[in-house]
Amino acid sequence: MFEHFDLREILTCTMVLFAVIDIVGSIPIIVSLKQKFGKIESGKAAIVAGLLMIVFLFVGKKILTFIGVDVNSFAIAGAFIIFIIAIEMILGIQIQRHEESASASIVPIAFPLIAGAGTLTTTLSLKAEYHDINIILGIILNIFFVYVVLKSANWLERKIGIGTLKVLEKVFGIILMAIAIKLFTANFAQLFQMYVKF
Repeated sequence: MFEHFDLREILTCTMVLFAVIDIVGSIPIIVSLKQKFGKIESGKAAIVAGLLMIVFLFVGKKILTFIGVDVNSFAIAGAFIIFIIAIEMILGIQIQRHEESASASIVPIAFPLIAGAGTLTTTLSLKAEYHDINIILGIILNIFFVYVVLKSANWLERKIGIGTLKVLEKVFGIILMAIAIKLFTANFAQLFQMYVKF
């Protein structure tokens, strides 16, 4: 497993997941949840989100095999979802809604705010392009950053400011869109080669 360790892959996976999770852009939501519930269990939320992503990374492929879908096709579907998330970030529109809950630790922080449908789909989509060890390390780095943000959400909002957060969101949106196109073209090329052989 460690023979596939690649710093460039780790960096790419970290950036993709960071952009999809969009924990920086979620700071206003986290602050409002903290005000509503009084306390956010940062450690619990981060660990559960990380475990969900890692479990889905390994079990997701088996689920796809069971329903008769290959990883390349799923990666293309994931690329479309990532593309839509990127459009949300760049244009400042909301296509998917965050549901409210009576709890502010596992639900809605760990799921669906951090490890939502987009994040889980992205995790499995990355599997078609990168090695597991690099994706796992990318997940761990993101979960550490998520924990730090959850712990210091109020301070970050005061120091960074809403305007800067919006600019950062748009920048990561453009990066995410480029990665979605790359993911689509790479997996589409593999599928095309498979069908040409037949």
